[in-house]
Amino acid sequence: MIQRFADWLVYDIFGLDASTALGEAINFFFYDTIKILILLFFISVIMGIINAYFPIERLRNYLTSRKLYGLQYFFAALFGAITPFCSCSSIPLFIGFVKGGIPLGVTFAYLITSPLVNEVAVAMFIGTFGLRITSIYVISGILLGMVGGFILGKMKLEPYLSDWVKQIQQNSTSDSGTWEKEHTPFFRRLPIIMQEAWGIVKGVLLYILIGIGIGAFMHGYVPEGFFEQYMSKDNWFAVPLSVVLAVPMYANAAGIVPVIEVFVAKGIPIGTALAFMMAVVGLSLPEATLLKKVMTWRLIGIFFGLITLFIIMLGYLYNIVLNYLVHCTDILFAQHHYLLGICFL
Repeated sequence: MIQRFADWLVYDIFGLDASTALGEAINFFFYDTIKILILLFFISVIMGIINAYFPIERLRNYLTSRKLYGLQYFFAALFGAITPFCSCSSIPLFIGFVKGGIPLGVTFAYLITSPLVNEVAVAMFIGTFGLRITSIYVISGILLGMVGGFILGKMKLEPYLSDWVKQIQQNSTSDSGTWEKEHTPFFRRLPIIMQEAWGIVKGVLLYILIGIGIGAFMHGYVPEGFFEQYMSKDNWFAVPLSVVLAVPMYANAAGIVPVIEVFVAKGIPIGTALAFMMAVVGLSLPEATLLKKVMTWRLIGIFFGLITLFIIMLGYLYNIVLNYLVHCTDILFAQHHYLLGICFL
């Protein structure tokens, strides 16, 4: 529905050509802006209602006062894996978690995993690369979220949240406490919850427009075949270079899988291609711009730096493991043909 509206607005009303870079970029900008603003508003309302009736301080206290042996990171990463959001679309829910005071490490576990793994991308992966590679990718994506969230949580980075978020947390806590004491009915709570949700939307609107504007430019104007020249198997630094080149890009997992298929078909090692994909969908310049409203640049730098390092390590590991599996498969295939030849003799 949103895509149809964006198509109508850009191609019918504005008269832009869908086959041009400008038309594609403007269409992407309107579609993603509308989608993220709607998501942000409704998720903010839902989180406001949850916080009003089920004070999130209890969940926060439960997560911080009990030994869960890392299960909190697993469940956060798993929740990220079943939510079909890209990196920018994950941020509204991330803001909701931070607003409620959920431990930052647990919240990061969700933010890391959500864009990397979702059901649409998994279905496309199985059809393109088979069950074995898909399983390795999904498991490593969830593990990346868990480990990344755990390390970021241990670094005690809460002081680097923005003053805007801290103010929202304070207001949310005071409102829910007053309502609980006075037994305020839902119809009187809802207008205040919606007003706060609209305040959150207005607070991040400029960052959304800038972030998606950058993403739209990349989407429309980066020439096809630009990356292949830097990602060949002959370059030992292809993995880190592909990750660094991917960070300014912006796409969801479903949109990037066909690109990865082309990369692999052109001889780029699959581990390098997967590292590129993870960096595109999990770390992007538009995402950093959106996060600026929630975090200081220092926290954004720590988050991006750590996850970039992990993705580079995973890229090399993918190449080693998947090349070994392909080598073993070739040996088994050759032995099978050899035995068949003996039988026929």
